[in-house]
Amino acid sequence: MPSFAQLLCVLFTTVVFSAPSYAAEGKPPQLATDAAGYAPAATCLGCHGEQAKAWKNSDHDWAMHEATPSRVLGNFANARFDEAGVKAKFFRKGSKFFVNTEGADGKPADFEIRYTFGYQPLQQYLVEFPGGRLQSLTIAWDSRDKSAGGQRWFSLYPGQRFAPNDPLHWTGRYQNWNAMCADCHSTNLLNHYDDKTDTFATTWHEQNVGCQACHGPGQAHVDWASKDKDAAGKTYASAKDVGLQVDFKALGSTGLVEQCAYCHSRRQSLGVGQQPGKPLLDAVLPATLRPDLYHADGQILGEVYEYDSFTQSKMSAAGVACTDCHDPHTTKVKIEGNGLCQQCHSETPPSRFPSLQEKNYDSPEHHHHQAGSAGAQCVSCHMPEKTYMVVDPRRDHSFRLPRPDLAEKTASPDACTTCHEGKTPAWAAKAIEGWYGKPQRPPHYGESFHAVRQGSADSLQLLSGLIGDMGKSATVRATAAERLNGLGAPALPTLEKALKDPSPLVRAYSAQAFTDLPPVERVKHLLPLLDDPQRAVRDEALRALAGIPLIALPEDRRASFTAALDDYEQRLRSNASLPGNRLNLAVLLERKGQQLEALEQYRQALKLDPYFSPARVNLVTLANGMLRQDEAEQTLRDGVALKAMPAGDRGNLAYMLALLLVERGQAEEGAQFLQEAAELLPDNPRIRYNQGLLLLQLQRRDEARSALESGLAQAPQDADLLYAMVYLHGSAGEQDKAIEYVKRLEQAAPGDSRLAQLKQQLGLR
Repeated sequence: MPSFAQLLCVLFTTVVFSAPSYAAEGKPPQLATDAAGYAPAATCLGCHGEQAKAWKNSDHDWAMHEATPSRVLGNFANARFDEAGVKAKFFRKGSKFFVNTEGADGKPADFEIRYTFGYQPLQQYLVEFPGGRLQSLTIAWDSRDKSAGGQRWFSLYPGQRFAPNDPLHWTGRYQNWNAMCADCHSTNLLNHYDDKTDTFATTWHEQNVGCQACHGPGQAHVDWASKDKDAAGKTYASAKDVGLQVDFKALGSTGLVEQCAYCHSRRQSLGVGQQPGKPLLDAVLPATLRPDLYHADGQILGEVYEYDSFTQSKMSAAGVACTDCHDPHTTKVKIEGNGLCQQCHSETPPSRFPSLQEKNYDSPEHHHHQAGSAGAQCVSCHMPEKTYMVVDPRRDHSFRLPRPDLAEKTASPDACTTCHEGKTPAWAAKAIEGWYGKPQRPPHYGESFHAVRQGSADSLQLLSGLIGDMGKSATVRATAAERLNGLGAPALPTLEKALKDPSPLVRAYSAQAFTDLPPVERVKHLLPLLDDPQRAVRDEALRALAGIPLIALPEDRRASFTAALDDYEQRLRSNASLPGNRLNLAVLLERKGQQLEALEQYRQALKLDPYFSPARVNLVTLANGMLRQDEAEQTLRDGVALKAMPAGDRGNLAYMLALLLVERGQAEEGAQFLQEAAELLPDNPRIRYNQGLLLLQLQRRDEARSALESGLAQAPQDADLLYAMVYLHGSAGEQDKAIEYVKRLEQAAPGDSRLAQLKQQLGLR
């Protein structure tokens, strides 16, 4: 059996960082006292009335407001909500709005609604708590028309109730406005989180998403306008000539999309706040096509917003930008219906995209549906939607061709059978052949990602092919790089080339593969990345280099490296308000040799969320390595006892606990937890292997055989399971059965080094 220490490794998670911490104590969120180049929000209205009128009542305008009668949409006329044990009463006292519901102590109480959050198709409500926290109710108002099912209170977690100590309870950490959602609903929001007191002193320059959220700090522009009285009649070479930080024309389509992407993406913030006018990777590291966020073919799965979908598209590659379809001030599409797509996809497209001049796509000859029907809408086939937050449908922005032929190959949905319920993807693929003959169906990266997710033996080859295919989007290639990180030394030659890739996203996701190399080798590969123009790439290199002795660095780089690492640590601390952020801070401290503080940060992560298994695993691993086996054991026991823990996580913890108990001489109890792990993780034959060996040691031979046979039922070619069966039967004198399993082992793994000795012991040639 592998030892406890051999089984475990340090884990990482994707994090959402915030801004540098200045909070000595918690304070309610407020307007920033330092102007930082931002003008008062109303300043823009005097000259830009037309744009201000378009922006008013947009999603950006309604992003966040104080709870006033003109902004609160919900029914607070003593309305009651009661579902799955979650109860609430919504009422008013004069001009103020309140909810009576269960608080953090488990008792009902009155809470004042301080802010509204959004407005269509739902509106959420924020309550102020000590420590500068705002908490979001998990009961929201459905603001759709009554005819559409709206004008009602509803739960964002239908049929569920969370205990007050659960991080998903409305008073819990995952409903915390400051940490979860604040920086995209206000302009230049800074959290000012204090990791030692777990408090916030959050500030903004505009409470909602105003002009300066997109155009950048405006005071210099205001000053310019006040000096040049004839400004309105003049033309200027660039926006910067008139004091504006963001020059959209100079940015081009890619830069423009990146300005929207700070909020319209799933991303890991780098802790420096919004960076208007600068490259996206100076402020955030966008997420890849991870299994919890995207289907294998890149279709949306989790709540991912638009950016990473759009970057996969041919439209993105062609230079289409957000504002080609959306009015930047109203945030609505410029044209309703198929006319929006026909701006380019028609027989007379604009000269900007002449390659799209092919035919009339808005015709039955193309879409093969009745004109005006749902199936005849471009978005139905090319932008299928998924509903989030119960009532909020959002469209996939990858603009993909319907490929029902890929559904089985990628385990992904297809647009055709989403509408044609009861039909199969094969039926849809055949229908398409009936329309177009046998269309060209080239290989899709989704096939490769699905195979990798299934543990294909060809994963290295498949991922290496994707990362080297410059015809694929940076998002796809960065996803391949991230998956290659887990394949160890064989992947390093490919990733070494990727460190020099033209895409900063690919460079960033390639760096972590070199973390476990000897210091000199790490420096050799990663030192150039410390000078990368993109902050995200530099941060990933710092993370991978953390803990190296300074002597491994060139002498003239040591001081700058130390300063950069200190800055990185401070940004991690300023954002340790979520469990994943605490985990990354703890990992950094552990690498730097600050084990006691790392241990405490792992504890704090579990205090924020006891179900956060990566922190529990790392805490156990570190505690065990520091000879704190009692803490390691208790931490595992606490995790296994959490019945609401996902089965997979609880199974892994039970497996770890079993191995630890065996090492501590508690084999009988260890066997009990191995059985629990095997039941919770039925697809993990390795557990059955360890269980079989342990039961043999305990002289429980029949149970051992049963465990090993269960493992072989899952993995008939597993060499270790076959070897264990040889040992089981051979040690009992059952030579014929032992020989049978030797032959199976030879067939499954002809190069296995154990075969020669087994044959000799059993008298085989």
